[in-house]
Amino acid sequence: MPVDEIKTYEEFMQVIESSTPVIIDFWAPWCGPCKIISPIFEKFARETDPARLKFYKVDTEENERAMDEAGVRVMPSFMVFQDGNKLGESPGAVPQRLAVRVPFGVRLVCSFTVPPGSD
Repeated sequence: MPVDEIKTYEEFMQVIESSTPVIIDFWAPWCGPCKIISPIFEKFARETDPARLKFYKVDTEENERAMDEAGVRVMPSFMVFQDGNKLGESPGAVPQRLAVRVPFGVRLVCSFTVPPGSD
């Protein structure tokens, strides 16, 4: 499944209310680390069953209100939502931390290996 772009605050609110968990990449065009980790996030999206987890991106320059609502403080930030609740987050462009855990211990994004020298 491709990564869908959330363009408006209203769309953001609708997406986070999903009964299927969603993971959102909050990024900015000026953010170098955002550009580096984006292909990894997109790879996860292609390899993950959309019935288990859906993938979205928010350009924080274009959608500040969604960024504020989510409480984004670092870019990139990856946050998991379901039924309007934030279940987990992973701030920064650290591939090893992109496997977000939610409070009840379920790993929503599968583990992956990072090639030597790329961390």
